[in-house]
Amino acid sequence: MKRLNTQHSTLSTRKRSAFSLLELMIVIVILGLLSALVLPNLIGKAESAKRKLVCIQMKQIQEALKSFKFDNGMYPTTEEGLQALVKNPDPEKYTNYAPTGYFEGKSVPKDPWKHPYVYISDGTDIQLISLGADGREGGDGDAKDITLQECERH
Repeated sequence: MKRLNTQHSTLSTRKRSAFSLLELMIVIVILGLLSALVLPNLIGKAESAKRKLVCIQMKQIQEALKSFKFDNGMYPTTEEGLQALVKNPDPEKYTNYAPTGYFEGKSVPKDPWKHPYVYISDGTDIQLISLGADGREGGDGDAKDITLQECERH
């Protein structure tokens, strides 16, 4: 008899160690409510972080461009683009070009949305632009363009 009670006790313990369907449903509902409250805030933070990263990258590019200008007396032209910071576009024109280029990674960073930065220069002044999340000129909200001048103001 004692052995039977021990088996019955083990079986009832096994039954109690599993979750009931009702308990699982309650957990799923709670997780759903939490995600509905938390996810919109996290998504907004991610976009805000990307916009801040754009400014950090633009300032790094600006510093590389200043080094380029210091060595060569002028900024690369719009046509030469930011690739001029990685590889000398004209060894005869840029005789003091740094032997290792102006970026450590040997490539110009793309914005957080994986789009190339727009670079415009008249030789004495520069403009850097990220086209935002949509990768197109103009836009509002997350798709709004970000300029180096805006980054310098903040």
